[in-house]
Amino acid sequence: MARRNEVAVLWDMDGVIVDTAPYHFAAWQQVFEKRGVKFTRAKFKRSFGRRNETIIPDILDKSISAAEIAAIAKEKEAVFRRLGRNKIQPFPGAVNLIQRLAERRVKMALVSSTPARNIGVVLSSLGIADLFQIVISGEDVAKGKPDPEGFLLAAERLVIMPGNCVVIEDSTAGVSAAKRAGMHCVAITNTRPRSKLVRADLIIDSLETVSVDDLKRLVL
Repeated sequence: MARRNEVAVLWDMDGVIVDTAPYHFAAWQQVFEKRGVKFTRAKFKRSFGRRNETIIPDILDKSISAAEIAAIAKEKEAVFRRLGRNKIQPFPGAVNLIQRLAERRVKMALVSSTPARNIGVVLSSLGIADLFQIVISGEDVAKGKPDPEGFLLAAERLVIMPGNCVVIEDSTAGVSAAKRAGMHCVAITNTRPRSKLVRADLIIDSLETVSVDDLKRLVL
């Protein structure tokens, strides 16, 4: 049973814990260029944080079958893992804050739109896989951010009320999903300017400046 004074922290991964953008960009470039489409940085910025099934038909600018989308997505994610394995770097302060939260016995979940295999590669390489009680991947939900489904599912599995959750996000869609879930939200400016993150309860430029108590104060 959830306690009234309990706090949980729900983490996004890409753009919050790790800087995966260069590897996602390179993987998408390879996949789309094989199909005669130039994938620019502008297109990447527009698509970052969205689910593969929405990115692929949008970039290819045509209607394609679910089977084709799945095949392209599988190819892209395999390229991403090959390019990024043991090379992806954490953002400053991210791993340290996760470790401090674990030491203080704060419940944590990872909620990401990325496939479970990608999450496993990243968390294992950073040595923090065991610090999250719950991991929600893009395969666990029907709808991606800004829909709150992933965050609400994480709260349910952590057995904690949404209002006692603090979400750490970097995207406009992620902040929107957190607020729609009835949760508190810390937004970090790793991938978006402050002007795109104004719905968050707290906007920061680095996780190095945030303490466990800062996060708890948003709830308690």
